[in-house]
Amino acid sequence: MKFLKNRTVLGVVCIALSLIICFAITPLFNASKSSTMKIVRIKNDLKIGQEITSKDIEVVEVGAYNMPSEVMQKFEDVVGKYAAAEMLKNEYVLATKISDTPASENIYLYGLTGEKRAISITIPSFAGGLSGKLISGDIVSVIAVDYKEKGETVVPEELQYVEVIAVTDKKGNDDETVTVKPDGKEETELPETVTLLVTPEQANILAELEAEGEIHISLVYRGTSENAQKFISAQEKYLEELAEKENEKENNSKPEKPQKPTESEITESNTSEENSGENNSETEVTSDAESV
Repeated sequence: MKFLKNRTVLGVVCIALSLIICFAITPLFNASKSSTMKIVRIKNDLKIGQEITSKDIEVVEVGAYNMPSEVMQKFEDVVGKYAAAEMLKNEYVLATKISDTPASENIYLYGLTGEKRAISITIPSFAGGLSGKLISGDIVSVIAVDYKEKGETVVPEELQYVEVIAVTDKKGNDDETVTVKPDGKEETELPETVTLLVTPEQANILAELEAEGEIHISLVYRGTSENAQKFISAQEKYLEELAEKENEKENNSKPEKPQKPTESEITESNTSEENSGENNSETEVTSDAESV
């Protein structure tokens, strides 16, 4: 304690500390602030679920001081990923804002390959949509009331087994959405539309039913995806058979057109006519009606 009370010693200690700060710590601090690093930056605004391409990003060199540890630094680590959050131009790409798969919202739409279509139909009533019990993955039949204005309620052959890929309420939210009223009570939004995965032919029929008729949905199967695929395969096979029958009808109904004669056939015909004419000219008839 007496040692610390000595002003000379205390002064020497303070001077030593100041020299250490000036010549050791401060240069290190300045060096860290002046150091740089390469990071990936957004060139074009990106929306949630959008795939990131080489045109959407760039690699730039910036100061490394106070840079987040999760910032992406390599070009190849970002290209081909999907935006998990909305990103704006000149924003740094963080690992938390990109994903290997599309956004979970509307992810079923990213699986479309062009062979099938996604189409939504309106649920006309609470009962018409299975009392709000439909979920993604269900196999359903579409029932048409007064089908083609014939006064009959039928399940069209093309819509025996159809897969449900989404159930949406009137606010555009998928599945059941629970909201809380000011009084604290929960309110569940009921489904307004059902989105189905169909072929182009089925989509055309559903569009006509949506515009002209009344639609009801009946549940056929709910369970494993393997068993659900069996229903879809059966429907696809039936659609192929229908297409073959229609093609046969069209071919049978078309009258046979006379085939245009070929050049060889025309030549043969002209040659035979010339030979016939020569034979006729060489035949002479005498007065006694005998040929010579």
